[in-house]
Amino acid sequence: MDLSRRLSLLGPGRPAPTAAPEAGEAGQARQATLDELRAKMAAIVGRPPVEPVLPDPEVSLLPFVRRETEHGPLCIRRERLGRSYHVGRMCVDEAARADPRLLALLALDPGLADVDLRRALYLDTETTGLGGGAGVLAFLVGMAWFDDEGMLVMEQLLLQRPGEEAALLELFRERVEGASVLVSYNGKAFDLPLIRGRFVMNRRAPLPPRPHLDLLHVARRLHKRRLGACRLIGLEADVLGYVRVGDIEGGDVAARYAHYLRSGDEGALAAVVEHNALDVVSMAALVGLYGEPFEALHDEDLIGLADVLRRAKAFDQALAVADRAVERAFDPAARRVRGEIAKARGDRAAALLDFEAFVRDVDDPAVRLELAKLYEHHVKCPEKALEVLEQGTGEGADALARRRARLERKRARLR
Repeated sequence: MDLSRRLSLLGPGRPAPTAAPEAGEAGQARQATLDELRAKMAAIVGRPPVEPVLPDPEVSLLPFVRRETEHGPLCIRRERLGRSYHVGRMCVDEAARADPRLLALLALDPGLADVDLRRALYLDTETTGLGGGAGVLAFLVGMAWFDDEGMLVMEQLLLQRPGEEAALLELFRERVEGASVLVSYNGKAFDLPLIRGRFVMNRRAPLPPRPHLDLLHVARRLHKRRLGACRLIGLEADVLGYVRVGDIEGGDVAARYAHYLRSGDEGALAAVVEHNALDVVSMAALVGLYGEPFEALHDEDLIGLADVLRRAKAFDQALAVADRAVERAFDPAARRVRGEIAKARGDRAAALLDFEAFVRDVDDPAVRLELAKLYEHHVKCPEKALEVLEQGTGEGADALARRRARLERKRARLR
């Protein structure tokens, strides 16, 4: 099923920006400069200039409308998703009702606790390269937000020519200015730094600062134990229950855009456009999942959830999740996490019980070290602590020698 059928158009969305005569003239001047440079380069290499082939908008295969904005021409696609639109088993509408306090805990970022998720801006880019550098630009920017009627609006901005980048950047700025928080998947490390760099390269004012929820970090904390690599497409299948068919590999994206620029072949970009749109919409589904009570998570993911709540110092919530993980996950790691939570809360007796149960099933020197400390300082039993030391605690030779000598002195005093 193609993207136009998956994401139904229910309304016109926001009105398109109107053209400004001065900007149109500036855009024409920039394009003339590019055409002149292209001709000079062609003369140097002894070949005729290759003009980019722009598709006829009347017979375009892609779902974009080419519009004149005050900063130049730009191809824009905007669609409103139907109410209760689902990605797998998760409704995207839940993202607007998600609890930002829960998301702040999962992201280990207290600054997210008070954001208005009804004004979140979801973003994803497709670029001309996977690395950084001045030559890499975002030729396709996908965004989504909830409008005043609570409908999720999906918008994509496409560069038919790299020289039209100013219009894309300024429309992106407008969306950021209207947002309370940015939501991405690896956007902190890749998408946003790249776009900010493009603002610098184009000598434009920087973007306004906004809180940023990067779902990649949340996903790794919750799912890495069960799923390993946490690619977004993998989360769709294993967490949301949605399997993409015929998706494009990320390594093919730049080559397809280069082919499009040379030939005007829109078919080369169709899969890229669909991939980008689905990425953006899936982020909203994940926010809905992560920002609600945790019954919807897989049993094994409760272990990661309990651990991240411990790291966020939400000990009561962490303990409640850990108790459920011990009951449902049937994984020794649940015992270890619950023991660490008990230790952090100062409940050394409960920590001792869970660590003892864990090491009966798993050979883990780090947990044996915790047991040695508890036997020494809480149970006051240096004999048992020494027994644990003999099994190995992973300490360095000097630290181990000091601990053994101290425990032997304590044992001698008790005899």
